[in-house]
Amino acid sequence: MRVGFELISLKGERFILSHVEIDSPFRVGKYGVDISAFENFLDSTDFLNPAGDLILIDEIGKMECFSIKFRHLIEDLLKGKKSLIATIALRGEDLIARVKEHPHVKSFELTRRNRDILSGDILELFGF
Repeated sequence: MRVGFELISLKGERFILSHVEIDSPFRVGKYGVDISAFENFLDSTDFLNPAGDLILIDEIGKMECFSIKFRHLIEDLLKGKKSLIATIALRGEDLIARVKEHPHVKSFELTRRNRDILSGDILELFGF
């Protein structure tokens, strides 16, 4: 039984994003979202480091969009030169809709049928 969602950076740092026992005004279903922990996670991750060319984000979803810092980060990444591979909520307004409508965004719908072959198509877009 799922009780929450944990953030794990590529360096192995762990933060709780949401949990059924978190009392927060920011809620998605039964989960309270810890915006402060999420923003600490964002601060610990150097998304804009000039040494990196590719950013991976899982996910741009309702919980993440509660954070103003995250919304600004995504908008900055879309304006920048770095390549971004991200999962994004199937439904959503505001930032989610803007990302999907962005002229440089190429989207794929991930299903159980295509999940094993889709990664090759995505990596090919980036020349890998």
